[in-house]
Amino acid sequence: MTEPKILWDAEFDPKIKSYYLWPTTIFLCITIVGIPFAIVYFMLGNWLIQKHIDNLGCSLSERTLEIKKGILNKTESTIPLEKITDLQMFQGPIMRQLGLRGFKVETAGQSSGPAGGSLVNMVGIVGAVEFRKTVLDQRDRLASGGQAAVASVAIPAAGSAFEASDGSAEILSEIRDVLVRIESKMGDS
Repeated sequence: MTEPKILWDAEFDPKIKSYYLWPTTIFLCITIVGIPFAIVYFMLGNWLIQKHIDNLGCSLSERTLEIKKGILNKTESTIPLEKITDLQMFQGPIMRQLGLRGFKVETAGQSSGPAGGSLVNMVGIVGAVEFRKTVLDQRDRLASGGQAAVASVAIPAAGSAFEASDGSAEILSEIRDVLVRIESKMGDS
């Protein structure tokens, strides 16, 4: 089996380190009691966040969206493009200040409501708007190509000539003949 062709291998903006690090540090400093924790968090968090960023990955192939993340619990998700219903963009106030965007992958069949949610959240992809458009365009291309492929497979009418080099014509002809025999027997009853 051949490796799928990667259409876009996402890069992550280095500003996501600040996005993850500073809000918690500022919150801990505001609480005054949290100042000692803020110092420890800033040093330890800086290292942990960098490890998290190093493990992030998001790739668009011809048929799937592959997402990797995690430090201790590493997660690799392969989402078929035909299952994606939307890539919802989001941008909070801190993200807006840093010039970052995020998206949530929503799929067909995922539960909705308070217990449900998006399948995957990604923050900080460089060119997130263009990435979203490319994923949705590829999904649409795949859907229209898939429909055309299904529509082009037709069983030939009885007595018509059908040629194919891979033997599918012979199999289809046999299926057609069996169906004709079944219909004739059902008509006799």
